Amino acid sequence: MYDQTRAQQPSDQPPRRPEHHSTAPDALVPPDDRDAVLTRLRMAINSFADTPREALEEAEGAYDEAVAHLAEALTERRRVLHESWHDRDPGTASEELRVALRQYREITQRLLRT
Repeated sequence: MYDQTRAQQPSDQPPRRPEHHSTAPDALVPPDDRDAVLTRLRMAINSFADTPREALEEAEGAYDEAVAHLAEALTERRRVLHESWHDRDPGTASEELRVALRQYREITQRLLRT
């Protein structure tokens, strides 16, 4: 019997996705710092069976380190964003101010989603 679904497919190749730049937001924590925290957390998880208390202390330390990195990153992001609009001439184009507002909105929404 003839497979009609096979006849309808133009090729065996998967459809090509259009090339585009990622619209994903930049990571707040630099990759090296993120990787160090994740390594520390993995070590805690892997050592739990042998030394549960020490593993929990290590996991807590990884958590504290992640929070500290995130706080530093958010403080710096706020400083840069604030400088982008705060000391500008009062006649600054509304489009420039709209961009700053959009950035505040995006970062705040990211924080509330996680």
